[in-house]
Amino acid sequence: MKLLFTLPLLFVSFIINAQSINGIVKDSIGNAIESAYVFNSNSQSHAHTDEFGKFSIEKTNLKNILYVSALGYKKTSFTVNSDSIIITLNSDAFKLDEVVISSKINAINVISKIDLQTRPVNSSQEILRKVPGLFIGQHAGGGKAEQIFLRGFDIDHGTDIALAVDGIPVNMPSHAHGQGYADLHFVIPETIDKIDFGKGTYYASKGNFATAGYVGFQTKDKVDENKFSVEAGQFNTIKSVGIFNLLDKKSRDNAYFATEYVVTDGPFESPQNFKRINLFGKYTTILSDKTKVSILASRFTSKWDASGQIPQRLVDAGIISRFGAVDNTEGGTTSRTNFNIAITKPISENVTFKANTFYSNYQFELYSNFTFFLEDPINGDQIRQKENRTIYGLNSELSEKFKFDNNNGLVQFGFGFRADETKDTELSHTLNRKTTLEQIKLGDIDETNIFSYVNSEIEFGKLKINPAIRFDYFKFNYQDKLSTIFKTQSQNKVKFSPKLNFIYSQNSNLQFFIKSGFGFHSNDTRVVVAQTGEKILPTAFGLDVGTIFKVTPRLIVNSALWMLNLQQEFVYVGDAGIVEPSGKSERRGMDLGIRYQLSNYLFLDADANYTYARSSDEPKGQNYIPLAPDFTTTGGLSVTKYKGFSGGINYRYLKSRPANEDNSIVAKGYFVSDINLNYEFKNLLFGLSAENIFNTKWNETQFATESRLQNETNSVTEIHFTPGTPLFIKGKITYRF
Repeated sequence: MKLLFTLPLLFVSFIINAQSINGIVKDSIGNAIESAYVFNSNSQSHAHTDEFGKFSIEKTNLKNILYVSALGYKKTSFTVNSDSIIITLNSDAFKLDEVVISSKINAINVISKIDLQTRPVNSSQEILRKVPGLFIGQHAGGGKAEQIFLRGFDIDHGTDIALAVDGIPVNMPSHAHGQGYADLHFVIPETIDKIDFGKGTYYASKGNFATAGYVGFQTKDKVDENKFSVEAGQFNTIKSVGIFNLLDKKSRDNAYFATEYVVTDGPFESPQNFKRINLFGKYTTILSDKTKVSILASRFTSKWDASGQIPQRLVDAGIISRFGAVDNTEGGTTSRTNFNIAITKPISENVTFKANTFYSNYQFELYSNFTFFLEDPINGDQIRQKENRTIYGLNSELSEKFKFDNNNGLVQFGFGFRADETKDTELSHTLNRKTTLEQIKLGDIDETNIFSYVNSEIEFGKLKINPAIRFDYFKFNYQDKLSTIFKTQSQNKVKFSPKLNFIYSQNSNLQFFIKSGFGFHSNDTRVVVAQTGEKILPTAFGLDVGTIFKVTPRLIVNSALWMLNLQQEFVYVGDAGIVEPSGKSERRGMDLGIRYQLSNYLFLDADANYTYARSSDEPKGQNYIPLAPDFTTTGGLSVTKYKGFSGGINYRYLKSRPANEDNSIVAKGYFVSDINLNYEFKNLLFGLSAENIFNTKWNETQFATESRLQNETNSVTEIHFTPGTPLFIKGKITYRF
């Protein structure tokens, strides 16, 4: 009888002890806090919040005390009073002590969060510089997309890195200027809330162009204050930014509007006459069933003049200065309009559905002259690249958490599509921007990508295994309008990309990882139809082995050894209108990063990246990959909120690198330093910044180019470059209300 009475009590006790508590962690204005650390001192169990601020912690009972911490927030304790709780954290001084290395596949994102807190972005160029190891360069008057370098790639304007903003793709396949062209200038930096990045081919939700890596930007759902800033500096530079909350802060609905206006002439002898206008609005609401709905709209326009890339021989001879021009009629205009609707719907405690659908309309017109009088000794070689594009598509994902033999698991099913339709994509030979001398290429492009993926994560104690597979279907259509016969040239292709990652989390301060996977980047539609479907989606295979280690409470070190092999591919050279084959390539490298808090207000950061990049099919000595960087490093010291002061000094170094296949022409490296200082007084923020404080003579972008000047009988192949900004001082005032 006693046994019969005891057994039910033991059973009930087991159930109670095995209880799990679900909760959400938010900030003071209701934003979900991702990667917060929740710890139960009674049972020693812990959990991390996901992107929605949600967590589930096991072995937790009523009246247990949970300790919750997150980067940039005050650590708090919370007494469990139900099986579903909401915990609010208040902002605090930024402390690396609060950083926890989560067991996520992409735990390295904690680095971008640290950098955003200690070194806020002030320009669209700086947004990309928040990705460790990523370098950028501008070479067309500030209006064209930046040239990108990452992991031994000269990515040009986006051939091997996938960029997105709130799920809206930025890269443009089959672009008039070059494959994967990615112009981020429609982003207002002050609206950025999070930066999600990953290097390599290891992520099932990332498809086309995600070979060297990906970067996803997420804008704020709400703002906690209004602000308006005016910035002025050398070279007739003026910038103004306004961000305005539109609804009551206590409402379940949130809406804000942001605007940016930039004008500058730049340091060039021929003024850039650059002007950019950005408009951005976002509305977010939480429905009664806890579904979050966001609606985004933005408009961006830009126009500029450019001095182009100048030949080294003219500067060496003293004929022109570093900021002179051979053809100062270069330049262009561009615009983009975006609409996006995103939903996140909790179907049950363990099942979540999220999706976004997007529409963009984009115009682009660019005038360039890279070779001067090489092809046309009378009129010159100026070209026009032009397109009118419509982009629309869908991204969706269903996620479910589950238990498997007492192990936690996650499975995600993704589906989506993207369609790009261009009208009159053009490459023409022009004179002085006004006269069309010859139409070289003219046609309509219709490219569709349908994709799906399955991503799973299974935890076996401290080990997490992440197998995944992605499916992509591409349809390429091209109508050549210069052909006398109407014909739609068409090709299609299917691609499967498996991934397999291992994450071992020794504790909340140490993680080891092995990541592997296949990826790809598509070729231009004009290449695909010209090559009758060969090498449509050349394969990339990558492997990373590394660690993230919180050595001390205030020191975080991340490191990785990696490799990336690319299959042979055909590349469309938009500047010349030709198909240029390239062979297999291989890259081997090492990444190292340090984040160290020296005091409550002083932070140090440093990143170093080494790459060995070579063409696989070429003989030794002839197998260099032009412009592939082999060593880069960035770093700096930052001060945050010290008696109203904040600021920092930072550097970036790019080593000299081969500009052609045999390394006979070298693109010179550079070391450039910037500094900024801000002081906050009541509702006002005063700022002063200086770029290139040592007034270094450096080349921001450079190419080995064959060109001929009007008075030359023979062509010359040498470095042609766009000079980097000299000492550039700006002042800024921000009013908050």
